[in-house]
Amino acid sequence: MDRLTPQQRHANMAAIRSKDTKPEMIVRKGLWSRGFRFRLNDKRLPGHPDLVLRKYRTCIFVNGCFWHGHLVRFSPNDSLEFSVESLESVESEESKIESSPCCKIPKTNREFWVAKIRRNKERDKEEQKKLAEMGWHCIIVWECELKPQKQAATLDSIAYTLNHIWLQDHTARSRKEYSLPEEESMMAAEEG
Repeated sequence: MDRLTPQQRHANMAAIRSKDTKPEMIVRKGLWSRGFRFRLNDKRLPGHPDLVLRKYRTCIFVNGCFWHGHLVRFSPNDSLEFSVESLESVESEESKIESSPCCKIPKTNREFWVAKIRRNKERDKEEQKKLAEMGWHCIIVWECELKPQKQAATLDSIAYTLNHIWLQDHTARSRKEYSLPEEESMMAAEEG
């Protein structure tokens, strides 16, 4: 049973922001201090990534553990949509879903939250797939990874990954630029 009235619960939920959240600000300040420059919430890209680093062709999503179901396990045969029968069998639904230490699924209005978190996870996968098809790298940063004990290590890991992506992309480009003329000259020598 919920301890808050519906009006109080509505006010609490309406106060939750989707932009400029505390975890997002930690990542932004950490990357900026390490010399990375980025754009915020680019609406031209699928999923409107929190941070877009064009130089690195990388999008960073800073996800809240609850809203995006961090480490929550759903059974693989569950569908995205709920039927009337599945809503009636709450006991069997609870056995198919496992909460995680950083994402506890509420006991009140459980069907709604399970469906919402499942939809969010599916949407995240689809958006990342679209970005990958467009040639973008995706980095997901979870809220629990930004706790004070893990914060520095997480930010260092992001910086390391971005530098690795940049080196990998530029090394591949330089190899292509220098290897093609040699192959063409070798082929011309073989023909003659």
